[in-house]
Amino acid sequence: MIEPFKMGYTAIGGLGIFILGMKYLSDSLQMLSGGLIRKAISSVTTNRFLAVLVGLFVTTFVQSSSITTVMVVGLTNAGLMQLTQAIGVILGANIGTTITGWILAVKVGKYGLLLVALGIFPMLFSKNDRVSATAKVLVSLGLIFFGLEIMSDAFKPLRNDESFMNLMLTLDAQSLLSILGCVVIGCAMTMIIQSSSAMLGITIALAATGAIPLYTAIALVMGENIGTTITAQFAAIGGSTASRRAAMAHSVFNVLGVVIIVSIFGPYVRMIEDFVPGLSGFVNAEGNRPYIAAHIAMAHTFFNVTATVLMLPFLNPLAALVTKIVPEREGAVKGSFKYIGTPGSMPVAMGISMVFEELKRMQGRVHKALRHAGSFLQRDLKGRDRFYQKVKVLEDETDVMQHEITTFTVTLMQAGKSSNEQSDRAYAYVRAADELESIADYSLSICSYMRRLEKNELDFSKEAWKDLLDFHHDVFAFFTQVCHAFNDEDASSTQKIYAEASRLNDMADEVRKNHLDRMKQGFCGALPALTFSDMAVALRRIKNHTVNLHEALFTETSISA
Repeated sequence: MIEPFKMGYTAIGGLGIFILGMKYLSDSLQMLSGGLIRKAISSVTTNRFLAVLVGLFVTTFVQSSSITTVMVVGLTNAGLMQLTQAIGVILGANIGTTITGWILAVKVGKYGLLLVALGIFPMLFSKNDRVSATAKVLVSLGLIFFGLEIMSDAFKPLRNDESFMNLMLTLDAQSLLSILGCVVIGCAMTMIIQSSSAMLGITIALAATGAIPLYTAIALVMGENIGTTITAQFAAIGGSTASRRAAMAHSVFNVLGVVIIVSIFGPYVRMIEDFVPGLSGFVNAEGNRPYIAAHIAMAHTFFNVTATVLMLPFLNPLAALVTKIVPEREGAVKGSFKYIGTPGSMPVAMGISMVFEELKRMQGRVHKALRHAGSFLQRDLKGRDRFYQKVKVLEDETDVMQHEITTFTVTLMQAGKSSNEQSDRAYAYVRAADELESIADYSLSICSYMRRLEKNELDFSKEAWKDLLDFHHDVFAFFTQVCHAFNDEDASSTQKIYAEASRLNDMADEVRKNHLDRMKQGFCGALPALTFSDMAVALRRIKNHTVNLHEALFTETSISA
């Protein structure tokens, strides 16, 4: 006799424990990954195979393809990732998410509480971040297995319920209409729950108790593959055209894959049945089907791996297709850094990785501004106003980027639980953004001082111009050196950078001494003297902020993870 209320709250409670376990597992794996996720995201290039591996790696650690694809949408929206790179990462994420199925297929459900017991006290009371994170992995797995066990127990009465079995007869996935019905149900339920892993857990729980056959379970999994793409679609709403194309690529890829599987559904399921040891329909003494979870996990994995391998050579045509589906909007502005989802739902490790990528983009803007300021100092430069406007635009952009990086990072750290290392890194990035913004400010100031000189039709002596241009040349080279260390994460260059900073201090003193000598000799009027002094001070402060930039990223936090 089925008690609907009892079965309902038991199943939902088991699902809640399962989802909590998945969240804990994601958080703990990210904490254990250190800087690996950030480095993996930074390494994505035009190499499509590397992009797939990055998607696979990141999804394995965050245990959610939805989170990975939302990250990809964010990076694409910010202009930090090209569409073909984004598609490659998404393909890898589809493979990475299949690991959840294999975790669920492990028959250790009865040991769930044992894993929780082993891990709970180190997780709560250990002062060591790594010990705590490792213990949290045990607790997470325990909650996942225990939640799955509760759901399985809740669904057991369904296998003997006549009305439910009659419904299953119409959704046995033996006809095209029945297959499509299962796909639609799997898709709709995943959209509602917003987690393909949770729906996969429900599917395996139903199948393990004998409530649904293998055909129905695999058809539901195909629908779940489509439903999981809705999260990225939501994240792309209001974003740039590139981000909406990345989200659309995920949907198109999964839909095309499911269409192909549906067209050969019978042979596909029979192949899975033959390939995996043990009959999916075998029933043990307890009335459960011990082998069906492995069949479902294999069907999920085989589908995503095969689809990815077949699609890899056609990334460019796929990118062209989604470009046609999502055309460029008139008057659309190129993406800047955007908040992707609510900070509470974004893993801290991934959010910090995105901030690092945005910081590198900001560094590129500041590098251009300082270079253009040097060009503006050339007296024989043509089109001077154009260079001034370039520096002005770049300085405005860095103001916005510094504000967004700071606001986003602070919100992220307040909303999510982070390790001491992640907190230190986040603070370092906020400080680095502030230093970069200051360098852009002084670059614009140099141009403004130059315009003051021109407006009053004044000039410096030949020696003064040489001192100023040489000083800018060396300061710019110094900033470039620090940027190389920043992009390569080379902390070993610190001593060289300090040595160069000391040399520039001596050079600044020499420039100031020469300037005072020229003033004493009457070679320099009051306003030109003041303007020269302002320019020299601005360059010296750029040098100081450049040293601070390096210290923020290396000396305080020692980026080595």
